[in-house]
Amino acid sequence: MDASLDAPTDTSTGAPAGAPTGGERGRPTAPVDTAPAGPPDAGAWRARARRAVRRLSRPEPWKRGPVPTALAALLGLTLLLHARIPGTHGIGSLVESFLPWFGLFVPVLLAAALWRRSASAVVALVLPVAVWLHLFGGLLVDKSRPGSDLTVVSHNVNADNADPVGTARDLAASGADVLALVEMTEEAQVTYAKELAKAYPHHTVRGTVGLWSKLPLSGTRTVDTERHQGPPTGARPVVWRAADPRALRTTVATEQGPLAVYVAHLGSVRVNPRAGFATANRDGGARALAAAVAAERNERVVLLGDLNGTMDDRAFDGLTSRLRSTQKAAGNGFGFSWPASFPMVRIDEILVRGVEPRSSWVLPRTGSDHLPVAAGISW
Repeated sequence: MDASLDAPTDTSTGAPAGAPTGGERGRPTAPVDTAPAGPPDAGAWRARARRAVRRLSRPEPWKRGPVPTALAALLGLTLLLHARIPGTHGIGSLVESFLPWFGLFVPVLLAAALWRRSASAVVALVLPVAVWLHLFGGLLVDKSRPGSDLTVVSHNVNADNADPVGTARDLAASGADVLALVEMTEEAQVTYAKELAKAYPHHTVRGTVGLWSKLPLSGTRTVDTERHQGPPTGARPVVWRAADPRALRTTVATEQGPLAVYVAHLGSVRVNPRAGFATANRDGGARALAAAVAAERNERVVLLGDLNGTMDDRAFDGLTSRLRSTQKAAGNGFGFSWPASFPMVRIDEILVRGVEPRSSWVLPRTGSDHLPVAAGISW
């Protein structure tokens, strides 16, 4: 019998099953790839990436969202060139006072860019993000270190403080070695002197500012801060006489040697529809204070008080060029101190020269509309 009749055949070609087809005859068999397959989602991820690249290579995503793109660029330039903003009507100082808060525009513009699917707006946001991090990124890191030789506290106790006794006790409980108080009424000065006497045997007062200390004080004098305006609206003239000193300089006797301490309360700023952000009174005080610090012969200096402005404000260039902010050097966060109900700016400052800031922080709220600020310093 013919063997071919018994062999199974391939129904598609009529050839015996397993026999090479015409296309396979004389051709080597290809090796089978037995390598393990990659992750099941790797191919999908690569496909999505290729699609994203193809979309970005088209002109449409770069043409969308011209408004968010322009606003992102404007935000970046404002942060980068804030010192060049004209000072007319105090606009420059006003912008610089709230400069950290400009970072809140970034997520808003990012959301707008994503909503519009605008590649140009997303790229434009790189500038404000980079500049903001350069200016304020260091404040987001805790730079405090343990140990200090002296703890200092500064507090605007508020002339309208309804609980000066409680405020004095809270401040004494802070454990500060040196305590600076500003905006004290004559009546409140008596209360603070009485309540703080046990913890602080040494104190000195000039006008509405004073210093309480656990260490001896000497050489106290008034510092002229050129305040020539009348009383603020709603304040009592008897408290806010133009002749009342708003700054003093004294020497604290420490174990490491004399420490020159300045306590200051610079003039308030006002927003006026006609004059804009009125800062002339404060700016004059800042210049006078900077001149006094520049003439200070003591190598070690601490400035405490309510300066009614942030250290990003150009008005304080004369001070920041000679003194360091303890919050920027050794703090954790922005250290906002005003208003106490919702702190938005740090206008209560501790500035130093010739000493090493070890830590800087904000104390809990008292009866004032300001929060107390504290710092630990070493030699």
